[in-house]
Amino acid sequence: MLPSQTRARSPRGAAPSSKFASTATMPPLPESFARADLEAAGFAGWRSWSELRAGALRAAPSGPAAYVVYRPSSAAPKFLGANPGGRHKGQDPTVTLQALEANWVPGSHVVYIGKANVADRRLKQFADFGAGKPVGHWGGRYIWQLADSDELLVAWHEVSWMETARDYEKRLLAHFAQLHGGARPYANLVG
Repeated sequence: MLPSQTRARSPRGAAPSSKFASTATMPPLPESFARADLEAAGFAGWRSWSELRAGALRAAPSGPAAYVVYRPSSAAPKFLGANPGGRHKGQDPTVTLQALEANWVPGSHVVYIGKANVADRRLKQFADFGAGKPVGHWGGRYIWQLADSDELLVAWHEVSWMETARDYEKRLLAHFAQLHGGARPYANLVG
C-alpha cells in the first residue's frame, strides 16, 4: 500500500495505526494554542460543559478525535478548595491548592488536551464527572477545581486521516510543550 492510499476504518470509528501513514496526509499543528489558530487547524465545537450536558454532545464526533479544554479568560485563575468532580471508586479528586498553582501555565488558554476513540462518549464521561457523577474520567480532573470551570469551552478535531487519536494528542502535547517551555497544559498530568 502506498502512503497516499487510504485504509478502511477499524470498528468503532478508530483510525487504524499504520506504518504506511504519511505526515503529508496529516493536518498541520496549530501555530499557537490561541482560539483562532486552533480553529484554523480544524478545531470545532467550542461548547461549554453545560451546553454539552444539555444536548450539544450530538455535534461532537462519534469517531476518533482530539479535543482541547479552553479557558477564555486571561485573568489569573482562582482555585476551589474542593473538587466537585465525581468520586469514582470512592476516590476524592481534590488536590491541594499548591499542586494546582504549580501546574498552572501562565498565558495559556488551553488547560487540557485529550483524545478519544469515540469522542462523544468520552466527552459525555468528562462532563458527567465534572457534574459530580462517579464515572471513570480521572484525567483532566484539575479543571474542575478552577472557579470558572463553568465558563470553559470544549473544542474537538475529528481524526479522519492516517493517524490515531492518541498519536495526534501526543503531537499536540509535544507542540504545546515546545511553545510553553516544556510544560504540559495545566490539567494534563501525564503526556
